[in-house]
Amino acid sequence: MAMADLAKNSNGEVLSLAAISARQQLSLSYLEQLFAKLRRAGLVESARGPGGGYRLASDVQDITISHIMTAVEEPVRMTRCHLEDIGGCVGDARCLTHDLWRALGDHIVDFLGNVTLGDVIDNAGAKQSVQEAAAGSLSAEEGPRKAAAGP
Repeated sequence: MAMADLAKNSNGEVLSLAAISARQQLSLSYLEQLFAKLRRAGLVESARGPGGGYRLASDVQDITISHIMTAVEEPVRMTRCHLEDIGGCVGDARCLTHDLWRALGDHIVDFLGNVTLGDVIDNAGAKQSVQEAAAGSLSAEEGPRKAAAGP
């Protein structure tokens, strides 16, 4: 992820896209397109001229992964439906698993909205979120299991 590379390697200074391109093995032209979108969204600032490049516009703890994905126009969509409000998944009806996949997509969006770029850099947010999700799943499963087992 180019933003994580920028956050980790820039130390608040301007970093060239060529350096990110080399480390991440991404096309320079692709990065130019992404960083233009990130700049328009206010997530990065650019510096022109020799020694130019990009730096983060905010602290790493203030930039969520969902902000980045929204800025680069990468939605989280778990269904094949494009225009749910005016039609269905299959003809005029919703597919049988539509609500399941939609709910999963909503959980992913919530998760990414709670993980910051700083969390990614130190890998703490992902570990904590996974642990919290696992703990929530276990406590949610205990209720039906206890009810089935009886008093």
